[in-house]
Amino acid sequence: MATPVISDDPLYRLLRDGKVDEFNQRITAGEKAVLVNCDFRHINLQGINTEGLDFTDSYFRQADLRGVDFSHCKSMEGASIHAAKISGVFFPKDIHASEILLSLEHGTRLRYGNINATT
Repeated sequence: MATPVISDDPLYRLLRDGKVDEFNQRITAGEKAVLVNCDFRHINLQGINTEGLDFTDSYFRQADLRGVDFSHCKSMEGASIHAAKISGVFFPKDIHASEILLSLEHGTRLRYGNINATT
């Protein structure tokens, strides 16, 4: 797994600059963001429209994700949410609660469909 990067993607840069509303407008207008393996450390993503976005292997350490709905994003496989603010977050239904807790508390990478996990 590669180290998360600070991408040159212009839409990713909007998020890093705190311009979530402009990001959402451009996504709604049909622009495509490349967010795989991106570094979102300490970024406030409240209000982001995640529908159809791919956050595979992205890093959300200490990001503010409060109220974000990830339930319709393409993927969060391999993402880490260590110490992020997650109050009110909707995660994809295929990510077990124990995976979310392990990632939040220990920085493990999220896995889909871990049917052997316990809560």
